[in-house]
Amino acid sequence: MSRFSHNITNISFEGGPPGDQPRDELLAQIEITLLTVIFISAGILNVGLLLLLWKRRQQVSRMRVFVFHLCIADLVVTFFQVCPQLVWDITDRFVGPDIVCRAVKYLQVVGMFASTYMIVVMTVDRYQAICNPMVKFQRRRARWNVPICVAWCVSLVGALPQVFIFSRVEVAPGVFDCWAHFVQPWGLRAYVTWTTLVIFVLPVLTVVACQARICRTVQINFHLKTLRTVNRSAAGDASALPSRASGVGGVSKARVKTVKMTVVIVLAYVVCWAPFFTVQLWSVWDSEAPTETAVFTILMLLASLNSCANPCIFLLFSGTLPPRLAALCGGVGGGAHSDAKDSAVQEDATMVSSMYISFKSLSEATQAR
Repeated sequence: MSRFSHNITNISFEGGPPGDQPRDELLAQIEITLLTVIFISAGILNVGLLLLLWKRRQQVSRMRVFVFHLCIADLVVTFFQVCPQLVWDITDRFVGPDIVCRAVKYLQVVGMFASTYMIVVMTVDRYQAICNPMVKFQRRRARWNVPICVAWCVSLVGALPQVFIFSRVEVAPGVFDCWAHFVQPWGLRAYVTWTTLVIFVLPVLTVVACQARICRTVQINFHLKTLRTVNRSAAGDASALPSRASGVGGVSKARVKTVKMTVVIVLAYVVCWAPFFTVQLWSVWDSEAPTETAVFTILMLLASLNSCANPCIFLLFSGTLPPRLAALCGGVGGGAHSDAKDSAVQEDATMVSSMYISFKSLSEATQAR
């Protein structure tokens, strides 16, 4: 694998240092341009979102806490993955001592882990809120948000191999760079495969399983609610009218919206990172992979776009985007602006009513049998 491709992947390198080989300047310019756009966009969007969340700190909700930490994780990606890579590509060689080389490579993967597992714990939180509401209600006042702490601990520990793999080495007489060393011939393949498994495959399987269970639970609740409404309407009961707190099948509108937002965040993550891990695996398992082509390079770089997409998704669903811009994005945020101020209150305030409706519907269905 070429030195230029190694710079992009952050974790891939095959063989020893290849010496002071010239790079493809056109490809380097493409990479520098894309990284500059991603760095500026992700920095502005995530810093702006942090300021917005801080301004609305009195309207705190669990979902906003998750978004806050996801924003921090994306800033780690922006300033410790995209920015060092941009500087590295501009200077052609890594500039800095050995400790900086190891620290940069460590923080690059910390950002990848944190951004991924923050999405996982966010999805698991929505799963608990929909599928196990009583447990969620009892635990919501805990002083420490355990899932977020676990996500950060996994990120800090999971990235530790980078510290021992990368170091500042002499790639040519008097020329130093930040390179990785693997046991040949299986070390590189094992490490890239393991990284793909723990950062992409397992998290995606987890969130898909949670979302499937959420959809199933909402479907069951909706069916029970429909039966209850039909029975009460036939009996002339005025209480059969739909509740404002209930959006779908006894689940609050605010919670349904946060579930939709989580689904979109997960989809954005898969779209951005699937090409990156695909070409990573391709490059280490196929010695003839076109690692020096522009398409290969761009697919690796587009993974960082996920740090730009996450704040945009939250702003869209929170109704913060201008109405015209929200309409261009598909109208998701069109009706969200009027609910933005009280969505945080509804998230917890309707929890008991949602549980009551669900349990009451289940009880009535059981009695009817």
